[in-house]
Amino acid sequence: MPAATSKSVRPKSAVKPASRRVASSAPVLSTRALNRATLARQLLLERARIPVLDAIEQVIALQAQLPNPPYVGLWARLADFTKESLTALIEKRRVVRSTMMRCTQHLVTARDYLQLRPVLQPVITRSWKTIYAKRIARMDLDEVLDTARQLLEADPRTITELQSLFSERWPKRDANALAYTVQCLLPLVHVPPRGTWGRGGAVPAALAEQWLRRPLSSDAAPEELIVRYLGAFGPASVADAQMYSGLTGLRAPFEALRPQLRIFRNEEGKELFDLPDAPLPDPDTPVAPLFLPEYDNALLAHADRRRVVSDANRTRIRTQNGMLPTLLVDGMVAGRWRITRGRASAVMEIEPYGRLSKRDRAAVTEEALRLLAFTDDDGATRDIRWLAPP
Repeated sequence: MPAATSKSVRPKSAVKPASRRVASSAPVLSTRALNRATLARQLLLERARIPVLDAIEQVIALQAQLPNPPYVGLWARLADFTKESLTALIEKRRVVRSTMMRCTQHLVTARDYLQLRPVLQPVITRSWKTIYAKRIARMDLDEVLDTARQLLEADPRTITELQSLFSERWPKRDANALAYTVQCLLPLVHVPPRGTWGRGGAVPAALAEQWLRRPLSSDAAPEELIVRYLGAFGPASVADAQMYSGLTGLRAPFEALRPQLRIFRNEEGKELFDLPDAPLPDPDTPVAPLFLPEYDNALLAHADRRRVVSDANRTRIRTQNGMLPTLLVDGMVAGRWRITRGRASAVMEIEPYGRLSKRDRAAVTEEALRLLAFTDDDGATRDIRWLAPP
């Protein structure tokens, strides 16, 4: 028995030198090459002419803490995108909004939700343990979740409605913690029309399997998510994939996939993994100015984000509660933007982080007016205001 054990268990020291040998001989990709690869896979190198469902699955999901940003994100990626096309998919239950990567709200196709939510459940459970578990200590968790299922099977409920119902049943317990326990530990999806374009506020949630009329996958292994991640954001490191997903311990599944993957290095020599047939555009491929919404995945999907934003500008686009809408010039974050609205006006305010050439300024202005025509198509007067000299 001891002899069999020694043969079947590979010591860690036997894996690491091999990984270093591969990494040391792997081709080097410049930061600019990584930028163009990421933009291409995120459908940002040029607008794609593909169905909305295909686009969402290509980028895996769209961050959706607020209702409108996914619409702007798809507008930036797709030719001839309309708000109605996404809203219709949500109403038809082909796209859903739910807690996913990093325990944050994402918009994802129904098919991907059913496949990926079980893979990501450990991330969400870990967050629940950190924030809420102690606040409902010594309660029967099965009873809480069974009660929540009965309530949600009867009707979709908002967090506030769940809090009220839990207060009636357990008046001496933390109703807020109980409601968020349900949101974390039961697979729920948001129910329209709330959560679609222009429809903010508290969004009712339903049990995912009841809403989608299909069961969740029984496979919680991370390999498929890793492959999808590399297709959407690669070449990338293990740390990048862990940052994107919130999962830990991905080194082992990456190693299991190594024979199927291409290996590169970045300019500092860090090992990057990629799919064998994924696009690697010429680093000098031109790219038009881009306006990305709050929390866009292109800016959040890597531990090392220098492929899309410099360290200095990374701090500029962060706020206490999230990330600002960003302007990209030549594929890199070059400023931020926001729309201010009056009774019959919409003004795009653009704050560049450095001087822009006349050519870039003209291209940014043109793209900004196109975005305003998309966001404010109700007859309002539209204009551009530069907050700093370009």
